[in-house]
Amino acid sequence: MELNLAVELRIMPESPEVDLNKIKEELSKIVKEYGKLHSAEEMPIAFGLKSLDVTVLLNDKRGGCDEIQEAGSKIEGVSEIDVVNMTLI
Repeated sequence: MELNLAVELRIMPESPEVDLNKIKEELSKIVKEYGKLHSAEEMPIAFGLKSLDVTVLLNDKRGGCDEIQEAGSKIEGVSEIDVVNMTLI
């Protein structure tokens, strides 16, 4: 399967106390069904709150972005998941 679509997601935790590494591990299990977790980085937002910014590689014909967002939003501690950018590679 050719991975030709890069999707950047911003994952916001429910609070600063949420373990972003645990979210990353759970998200990587979900992503494996559709493509590959390329990168993940914690980004400071405000008042100690950090987002988890991830880049996922997918196949544009197979999709999976909506499914990843839906399943990812059910991970314990996740407040919301937004698509920041999407581009063909």
